[in-house]
Amino acid sequence: MKRWGEGRVALLILDGVGIGAAPDAAKFGDEDSDTLGNLARAVGGFELPFLESLGLGCCRPLVGMKCDHPRAAHGIALPRSPGKDSTTGHWEICGLVLEHPFPTYPRGFPHSVIAAFSKATGRGVLGNKPASGTAIIEEFGQEHLSRGDWIVYTSADSVFQVAAHEETVPLEELYDACRIAREQVLVDQHAVSRVIARPFVGHPGELRRTANRRDFSLEPPRATLLDRLADAGIARVGVGKVDDLFAARNISSTHTPTNGDAYRLVAEALHTMDRGLLFVNVIEFDQTWGHRNDVPGFYRGLQELDRELRRLVDLLREGDLMLITADHGNDPTTPSTDHSREAVPVMALGPGVSPAPLGSRETFADVGATVAEYFDVEANVGTSFLRQVVP
Repeated sequence: MKRWGEGRVALLILDGVGIGAAPDAAKFGDEDSDTLGNLARAVGGFELPFLESLGLGCCRPLVGMKCDHPRAAHGIALPRSPGKDSTTGHWEICGLVLEHPFPTYPRGFPHSVIAAFSKATGRGVLGNKPASGTAIIEEFGQEHLSRGDWIVYTSADSVFQVAAHEETVPLEELYDACRIAREQVLVDQHAVSRVIARPFVGHPGELRRTANRRDFSLEPPRATLLDRLADAGIARVGVGKVDDLFAARNISSTHTPTNGDAYRLVAEALHTMDRGLLFVNVIEFDQTWGHRNDVPGFYRGLQELDRELRRLVDLLREGDLMLITADHGNDPTTPSTDHSREAVPVMALGPGVSPAPLGSRETFADVGATVAEYFDVEANVGTSFLRQVVP
C-alpha cells in the first residue's frame, strides 16, 4: 500500500470555470459574472450527477445540484494576484503571486510596438485593437489574404495575439514571428503575459481557427511548484497548454485541442505513472465556449466532464490525490467574451480522502501548497489543506 507522498497527484485545471464573482470583481468590471451559477440558471438547473456526488454543489449553491453527503473535500479559492488570465491563475496555483498586473492595451498597442514587430518580421499589421478572435479574422481576413499582413489583436487580458491564414503564412513563420515578438519587441514595460499564435483556415465568410495555436509566455520570475518538484526529482507530466504557461520551465506537455483529448491522456497517464504530478489544463470551457458565449456548448462540456470524471476517478490508487479547480472565470451568459474575475471551485478526492469542507481559501496558491506538502517540498506561499483531507 502506498503512503501519502508516494503516489500520484492529478491536478485538473478547468480553464475558465469560475464559481462566482471575487470580492474585488467590480474593479475588473466583472461584478455580475458567475460562470457556474449563471450557467446553471440559464439551463434551468444542472443535471451533473457525478459532479453532484463529489460535492460541486457544496462549493457554492448551484441550481439543480444538492449538497448531500459529498464524496470529495470541497470549497472555493479566491484570486490574490492582480489579473484574471490563464498565466496569472496557473502561476498563482503554483505559488507565484504577482505584485503588479501584466500590462493591458484596451486601445491597442502603441505605434512603436507595432512598427518594431512589423520591421522585425517583414510583414505589415492589420487590426491592432481589442477584439474577439473569430470576429477579427472575418473583419480583416480578405485583406490579410490579399496582402499577407499579420492580424494583430488583444483582449481585456495581457495578450498580443497574431492571426494568419495557414495557406498564406506557413505555420513556422507564424511561430517565429511570435517568438520575435516575445523576445525582442514585448519586453520591459510592454512585457505582456502571453504572445499567442492564432492560425486559421477557410474562405472569407467561413474562416475558422485551427488547433495549431501556440502560446509564448513570459518565464516565471521566481520559483514555482514545478521548480521545487524538479529539484526534488519528482516527475511532472503535463497535459494541455501548461508548458506554454510556464515557458516550458520544468514541465513538458502534450497539447490537446479538445477536452476529450485531455481526458484520454489523463487516463493513459494514470495507467502508466507510478509517482509524480499530473498537471492538466482542460481548455475548451474557456477557448471554445466561454470566449464565444456558447451557453449550450459550455453545458454539454460539463456533461462530458461529468461522464469522464467517473471513469478517471476509478483509476486512482491508494495514496493518490486528485485536485479539481480552475484558473479564472469565463461566464458565457454575460455580454463580455473576456475572462472574468471569479472565485474558483476546489475539490479534493481519492481513496482515503476525507470529504471535509475546505471553506473559502484566501488564494489559489493553497492548491499548490497542498501538492507541495504531499510531496514534501517547500511551498512559496499558500496554506496546505492536505492534513484536513487525509488521515
